[in-house]
Amino acid sequence: MPVPWFLLSLALGRSPVVLSLERLVGPQDATHCSPGLSCRLWDSDILCLPGDIVPAPGPVLAPTHLQTELVLRCQKETDCDLCLRVAVHLAVHGHWEEPEDEEKFGGAADSGVEEPRNASLQAQVVLSFQAYPTARCVLLEVQVPAALVQFGQSVGSVVYDCFEAALGSEVRIWSYTQPRYEKELNHTQQLPALPWLNVSADGDNVHLVLNVSEEQHFGLSLYWNQTGPQIITLNHTDLVPCLCIQVWPLEPDSVRTNICPFREDPRAHQNLWQAARLQLLTLQSWLLDAPCSLPAEAALCWRAPGGDPCQPLVPPLSWENVTVDVLEFPLLKGHPNLCVQVNSSEKLQLQECLWADSLGPLKDDVLLLETRGPQDNRSLCALEPSGCTSLPSKASTRAARLGEYLLQDLQSGQCLQLWDDDLGALWACPMDKYIHKRWALVWLACLLFAAALSLILLLKKDHAKAAARGRAALLLYSADDSGFERLVGALASALCQLPLRVAVDLWSRRELSAQGPVAWFHAQRRQTLQEGGVVVLLFSPGAVALCSEWLQDGVSGPGAHGPHDAFRASLSCVLPDFLQGRAPGSYVGACFDRLLHPDAVPALFRTVPVFTLPSQLPDFLGALQQPRAPRSGRLQERAEQVSRALQPALDSYFHPPGTPAPGRGVGPGAGPGAGDGT
Repeated sequence: MPVPWFLLSLALGRSPVVLSLERLVGPQDATHCSPGLSCRLWDSDILCLPGDIVPAPGPVLAPTHLQTELVLRCQKETDCDLCLRVAVHLAVHGHWEEPEDEEKFGGAADSGVEEPRNASLQAQVVLSFQAYPTARCVLLEVQVPAALVQFGQSVGSVVYDCFEAALGSEVRIWSYTQPRYEKELNHTQQLPALPWLNVSADGDNVHLVLNVSEEQHFGLSLYWNQTGPQIITLNHTDLVPCLCIQVWPLEPDSVRTNICPFREDPRAHQNLWQAARLQLLTLQSWLLDAPCSLPAEAALCWRAPGGDPCQPLVPPLSWENVTVDVLEFPLLKGHPNLCVQVNSSEKLQLQECLWADSLGPLKDDVLLLETRGPQDNRSLCALEPSGCTSLPSKASTRAARLGEYLLQDLQSGQCLQLWDDDLGALWACPMDKYIHKRWALVWLACLLFAAALSLILLLKKDHAKAAARGRAALLLYSADDSGFERLVGALASALCQLPLRVAVDLWSRRELSAQGPVAWFHAQRRQTLQEGGVVVLLFSPGAVALCSEWLQDGVSGPGAHGPHDAFRASLSCVLPDFLQGRAPGSYVGACFDRLLHPDAVPALFRTVPVFTLPSQLPDFLGALQQPRAPRSGRLQERAEQVSRALQPALDSYFHPPGTPAPGRGVGPGAGPGAGDGT
């Protein structure tokens, strides 16, 4: 496919004027060779089969070097294809064998090698060309006269015109002889690529990204494809000194008119410095990144905390001329107080403390300037906002008052050397230790006292808060009947009179209906255990039956239990805690006297204490206290208080002997006097 002229100019040069490629007229391939050699190109391509390496029967011609060159194969004046010319350099390898060797190899000698030692050499040279998706192999016949045959010496080259290639493609070329006496010669060449332009959006801004190599120069033109007179408005924020305009008619090889009207525009220069940035590359080098290359001067300066201006370190350092390029300063160490100033037209345009990003904020250090004179004479001064104070000095400045200590630090190696040469040196000495030294112990004592006081108050506050709120207790039961639910409600209300926070599904029917029993219990159990609370399993004949069904079948069988029965839903979460040994310390069991014997509780649940109520109320209340809480002397008094509050509900639930009570005889161990022995 013919390559348009403007694409070749964009890929190979800055303008069509500098494009200089040799033009080959005609579509035929051709070959020519060095003077003294004769060569011929086979009429058609051959199969690319290099074959195995065979021993050379004597001196043979072998490729030693491949050389390529871009040319144009043109059908017409402006209808050209990009083409790759290949030159194969040849040399004589091998030597004449002794007579016995000749007899040995006589039958296998190459037809291109003649027996007489003064005969010419012939070779068939293969050129293999690969550039996706094209692959070709051509055969060149070369003959070298006997006068040029010198062992180990180059005899010349043969040139092939040419392999067609595409812009941006990677071309691989191999060369070898037939038969193949040596390893094939190979060469890879990357053809020039078009600088692809990508357009991306960033909010209201549009980015034009031109992907070119660092060594390639280019010009970018934004043009209007319009006819007739046009008025084009440019945003003033886009103006920079290097913004130029190019105008040309849309015709082949048209002359282009260039104008750069903003080189001296003050607004363009202001926009340039607003967009310029300094970037630290290494310890000693940094980059001035700006849209245009403009001459400027750069120097290091020292910026002390407190908002004072950055003081240029000139002398001892000097101003360096810089454009948009990398600049190096002979620094030994970096320091957050070191900054870079960039001046242009005798005006400060840019200042950044490049080392502050990696080394932290500004330090309260003093910069010492050492000046070296003849005969090893040297002097020291401390850089301050008022100037450079000589050390030692009787001045009233801060550096003068601490001059003796600064000199001691310098001699003991406590100062950081930033720069050094034959004329002087720069040292950064810390000052904060002198300013705060006298107050350090006082502040330390105050901080320790405040920390201890805060810790004591925090512990007391947490203890008081925990005592005031009480331990969380989640009460789980099986809703055997309405009478048993009233008995559970009485127990929960009595426990609330103690420092306990009781949660029971009787008081959360709305949340239970909205969330479902499983979700409600899972949330309550997780919150209770996270707060260090306790889960109370209140066993009844119905609860024992449900537990037995779960332990036998892994699921609860159907029963006459309402939608608010959280005990049935809780077994799927409670059982894993018991099976995995996590229940002790977080669970306790309980049952009512005359309703259920503790031995009727499944053995798995007896791994935690199981209490009968109200006969074992003191022990039950003790188990509900915080694990590390001391046993209170009022425990018996609280047990009596809970017993008195619970007794009316018990009397109402249990009828006089001989009268069937609701819920009695439902499960194992039920009946009058079932818990009397406990």
